[in-house]
Amino acid sequence: MVEHEFYLFKYHGVSISSPDEWYTYESRAAAQLARYKRIYTVSAPGENAESMAICAMADAFYAFDSVANGGNVQSASIGSVSASYGSTPSIDVSPKGQAKELYRCACLYLDIYRG
Repeated sequence: MVEHEFYLFKYHGVSISSPDEWYTYESRAAAQLARYKRIYTVSAPGENAESMAICAMADAFYAFDSVANGGNVQSASIGSVSASYGSTPSIDVSPKGQAKELYRCACLYLDIYRG
């Protein structure tokens, strides 16, 4: 289990600020890594490589859920007051797009091979 403190202070994650939310996304990411280990040859080239990969995948799961739940507000106006929060890159939340992004996140920190 990767602790929320590791996510904040070693990985320097900023998306998931709540420890309760973190454990939800961390468990999904850990399950995804366990799946990769079942079907691929996975090696960790560094001491914290697996934890870093879990953090990256947790961020991806968070982004997928954020988009599915309406995403970030691009602009809002009430009367004469308006606010805009900039544009966010489009995220492919299709099952294939999610699988590709999760694999990419894991490969940032782990060596994953078929075999």
